[in-house]
Amino acid sequence: MPDWPGGLCDTWVPSEVSAQDRLRDFLASTVRGYAGERDRPDLPGTSRLSPHLRFRENSARQIWHAARFAAAADPTLAPGVEKFPSELGWREFCRHLLFDNPNLATENLQSSFDAFPWMRNDAALAAWQCGRTGYPIVDAGLRELWHSGMMHNRVRMVVASFLVKHLLIEWRDGESWFWDTLVDADAGSNPANWQWVAGRGADAAPYFRVFNPVLQGEKFDPTAAMSGAGCRS
Repeated sequence: MPDWPGGLCDTWVPSEVSAQDRLRDFLASTVRGYAGERDRPDLPGTSRLSPHLRFRENSARQIWHAARFAAAADPTLAPGVEKFPSELGWREFCRHLLFDNPNLATENLQSSFDAFPWMRNDAALAAWQCGRTGYPIVDAGLRELWHSGMMHNRVRMVVASFLVKHLLIEWRDGESWFWDTLVDADAGSNPANWQWVAGRGADAAPYFRVFNPVLQGEKFDPTAAMSGAGCRS
């Protein structure tokens, strides 16, 4: 006691068989609304294949071709199938970034930020880690992470932005927490995406780009189905 892995066991069954079952279920139904629902954390609109990709229980190439075959068999799946491989492409892009920058998890891609004056606030960091910031969508995402080992992609961007833009805590602290808690933590995607949110990444977006946690919740979780449940837990 307590049963630390209980939520993980309820959520994931690691195996190649489970990976194939999840892919099959996704292509049979969820992919149909993927293009319009993938940004909604209150809806089951994503593939949830990333942990299986992380542990090589299936591959990006295998998933890519399975999606194409599914669209060929049922043309009504085409909008979702067209969007889905582009998201796989981002994962591969992050792997290439890691290849060219082996210290991606510890060094800024844009060295001009090396002297940025981060704040050291252990209490604020702990509140963020535990999902006790007072912002519903941020807290719901972090509590989902602790329980299930996963967090919706849109919510990952919101909670990361909150840490580095609102709390001014170093992105490496967030990257380390995600690496320790995510079941799909990937050596390329995790640091590359944290650097992207922090404004140090491979794109030209400025540091002052912020994911407003209130507006994001209103837009992508309009009925508070996800945020409300997270704050009651």
